[in-house]
Amino acid sequence: MIFAAAGKQFEDVRIKREDWPTLKTKMPFGQIPVLEIDGKPLAQSYTIGRYLARQFGLAGKDAYEEGVCDSIVDQFNDFFGETLPYKRVAWGFLQGDKEKLKQEIYVPAIKKHMPLFVNFLKNNKSGYLVGDELTWADVVIAYGMGDLDGADPELLNDFPELRAHYKKIHSLPKLKEYLEKRPKCPF
Repeated sequence: MIFAAAGKQFEDVRIKREDWPTLKTKMPFGQIPVLEIDGKPLAQSYTIGRYLARQFGLAGKDAYEEGVCDSIVDQFNDFFGETLPYKRVAWGFLQGDKEKLKQEIYVPAIKKHMPLFVNFLKNNKSGYLVGDELTWADVVIAYGMGDLDGADPELLNDFPELRAHYKKIHSLPKLKEYLEKRPKCPF
């Protein structure tokens, strides 16, 4: 989504599950995503995000804003890690009681982490998480809110600021066009 937000062309290669075992051994850490830059791999989602944000001017206007963006994204990564047991079942990678995991893991994590992001929106007052223009933190959080909304639209009812932020970011012309065309994926 960072490529799209920046209006940059890119090749979005999706890997079929049946092809993954063969490709896994060729990845730096045996996982995806991997960004290929001039034939060289760069791995890890948030490393790729930081790299692209810096390349495309979406990291913040100065070193402090960069740090705030990084802290927001790192907090989102904490949220994601806490919810992974639920997500693995919800995505069909593991067997389990999806509803039980949702109530015991997912919902408490939402209630713990989402107010933190709301505070950034309330304190910043620009409609963005950091500064007065789009950053990669906005892209990451809006992507995450789409995941929440897809899991259960009511989960965001207690966080109207995040729902408004999600709608704002997803309605930006470059992102909107990309989101309408990108392949659907459960994660």
